[in-house]
Amino acid sequence: MTSRSRGRIADVCGVVVAHMPDWRVESVVPLGEGLDNRAYEVNGELIVRFSKEPDPVRRSALVSREARVLAAVADISPLPVPVPTFTVAEQGCLAYRRLPGAPLLDMSRHRRSVHGASIGATLGELLTALHAVPIERLADLVDVDHQPPAEWRREAMENYGTVARQVPAAHRRSVEAFLAAAPPHDAHTPVFSHNDLGIEHVLVDPVAWTVTGVIDWSDAAVVDPACDFGLLYRDLGSAALRAAISNYRTDADADDLAALGERAAFYARCSLLEDLAYGIGTQRRTYVDKSLAAMAWLFPS
Repeated sequence: MTSRSRGRIADVCGVVVAHMPDWRVESVVPLGEGLDNRAYEVNGELIVRFSKEPDPVRRSALVSREARVLAAVADISPLPVPVPTFTVAEQGCLAYRRLPGAPLLDMSRHRRSVHGASIGATLGELLTALHAVPIERLADLVDVDHQPPAEWRREAMENYGTVARQVPAAHRRSVEAFLAAAPPHDAHTPVFSHNDLGIEHVLVDPVAWTVTGVIDWSDAAVVDPACDFGLLYRDLGSAALRAAISNYRTDADADDLAALGERAAFYARCSLLEDLAYGIGTQRRTYVDKSLAAMAWLFPS
């Protein structure tokens, strides 16, 4: 273990002892890190997360905001979400009791495929609940994240430029045709959503294969309702997308749902290239593997 790793574990022990004095810290296990956070499991039941934001003022604001968002989401979501046990805003720290289940990302690709439709149906119900919330109710908690499709495509082209050699030759023509095509129309009614509903944030019971919770709401925002559907399509395939949209209760008519599906497919393809670039750049094999697997349904040969 490096001195940096020892220092980080000491930080975990320090905040737990300070805020849960009746607890005895017996184990601290690093869970890994993403673009925004670094997480640890304490005594097998407490998750302690530290923001990687370097600016202390912004770091404090982000953690305080997420704690308030989680409190609001707990009253909305039909699925369990983290409930903060304590926060230390100045250290970018948020802690919560571990939810049951394991990240869907850690499950086998075959099992994800087998259960994709049922998981998609459950997440369609979650998106129904989130998207039904009047955005004015959360106006002081979340930002509007509106990135035009043309900008999504531009970033996808940049990501493809960095990963093209890792893309199997059989899929390159399909990827390049997608990047050359016009993006979909940007007509939509914005909604509140998780905004990062990839399978790394969906917990499942590995025996029953039911969804046991949804974590990491740090990117929650007012967005295009198709964004999270796109991530379900990217990670779980077409059966999951169909099941999610079928279970999505909305006043939208058939044409609106068809347009939502079209935008979801667009976001799925763009975000696949982003995830692949992230996996390669950080040497996280799980992200590379899931991205290459999704080429089969998003960029067929």
